[in-house]
Amino acid sequence: MFFYPVIGIILTIGGGRISTFQSIWNGLNWSFLTNILLTIIPALLCITLHELAHGYVAYKLGDNTAKEAGRLTLNPLKHIDIMGLAMMVIFKFGWAKPVPINMRNFKDPKRGMAISAAAGPISNLLIAVVVLFLYGLLYIPLTNLGNIGDYLSQMLYLTAYLSIALAIFNIIPIPPLDGSKVLYAFLSDAAYWKLMRYERYGMIFLIALIFMLNNASVNPLGTAVSFVFDKLAFIAQFGYDIVSKIAS
Repeated sequence: MFFYPVIGIILTIGGGRISTFQSIWNGLNWSFLTNILLTIIPALLCITLHELAHGYVAYKLGDNTAKEAGRLTLNPLKHIDIMGLAMMVIFKFGWAKPVPINMRNFKDPKRGMAISAAAGPISNLLIAVVVLFLYGLLYIPLTNLGNIGDYLSQMLYLTAYLSIALAIFNIIPIPPLDGSKVLYAFLSDAAYWKLMRYERYGMIFLIALIFMLNNASVNPLGTAVSFVFDKLAFIAQFGYDIVSKIAS
């Protein structure tokens, strides 16, 4: 009957579409997507603690602007700058939404601003130290968990790397990065405010800088991050040695 050939044609076409879809699915490069997903959580952790450090130190020094703005929180949604997060995930360098600080609330405005600004990069270095120790301490246990353990291990590694990258990137003395605010403590008021006139162009310059360095044969930012990471690698080794001694 006519009904049966039609069913056969439909199944053949459907099977062909399924087969084609499976071929496309299997041919996709999932490693790129996996790397992005594994990077998002470390990036959110790094920028959240970075901005929280700014706000908390400013609060302790007498400025409650960040607290009133709801920025003394571990909620990453309060600190995300979409462009900065995308830069961190893709290029491993980026930024967060700056915590509001009113330097007029400090007893010593220059000193208070410099300390509050430095708190972000310093917090990132401390995070890297802690995470590297955990990376070494948990390396052996995580290897026994298969793929899940591998993913967790990669996330710890990326957290340490991104935290160092965020610290180094932010000490660049270009507004609105932290380095420009630390520099304020060493400049005259007139020189500083002249520098801050160009803050509106700072992000455009920084985005262009990241793209240029990413495509350059020599990336000084990447070299600096790798240098600091290598210098701190002994902390991971220390954690690893503790577990090895216990296991033996």
